[in-house]
Amino acid sequence: MALNKVEICGVNTSRLPILSEEEKTELFRRIKQGDKEARELYIKGNLRLVLSVIKRFSNSSEAADDLFQIGCIGLMKAIDNFDTTLNVKFSTYAVPMIIGEIRRYLRDNNSIRVSRSLRDTAYKAIFARENYVKNHLKEPTIAEIAQEVGIQKEDIVYALDAIQSPMSLYEPVYTEGGDTLYVMDQISDRKNREENWIEDLSLQEAMGRLGERERHIIELRFFEGKTQMEVAGEIGISQAQVSRLEKNALRSMKSYLS
Repeated sequence: MALNKVEICGVNTSRLPILSEEEKTELFRRIKQGDKEARELYIKGNLRLVLSVIKRFSNSSEAADDLFQIGCIGLMKAIDNFDTTLNVKFSTYAVPMIIGEIRRYLRDNNSIRVSRSLRDTAYKAIFARENYVKNHLKEPTIAEIAQEVGIQKEDIVYALDAIQSPMSLYEPVYTEGGDTLYVMDQISDRKNREENWIEDLSLQEAMGRLGERERHIIELRFFEGKTQMEVAGEIGISQAQVSRLEKNALRSMKSYLS
């Protein structure tokens, strides 16, 4: 997939506008009032987000033009659904929406075809789940979804699993302050959380040289098998800060042990 093209889908990527924060605020105010021209300007001012996202799919066999168009659909959905009252940057909200739209497209056009009946079951379950969340303001269980659509829960689990696209553990999911968090940072390891660490007494010595907070993070992550998000919630800091402190602690321990 060629991503070094100057023009994609008739858009000259070298001349895309860059909106200031003041312009973004004013355009969104107009968008909420139904101003279609403001919406078009906001879309054009955020096309660089789409370009940055499709670079993550450089190994895809799909044409860059096709992915760009699909990414633009995700961008438009993000604009239409973004809540300006929340203390969240638009890009933080929009990027996962764009990625999700592209992944759905790649999933539905995957060379490994999923049967129509399985896809229909999965989409019914997804639709039922969205309605449930909207009406009850909480996530439904698989049993509740099954009851809603009238399909056995085992079939729903199988269908949902069939339409999922594999994801690399090194897939970036969020960036804060220059620190990138990856899928692997979201996963806890409960099988090997103690066996490969606690046997080495020198490890305890290395941990003893850490600051109190860094040592606590290492204990939660590798001895209790918690994710970075769980650690962040427990000690009251951001996940990006947990990631930074964890990396610093591991680097310090590695230096001592070597």
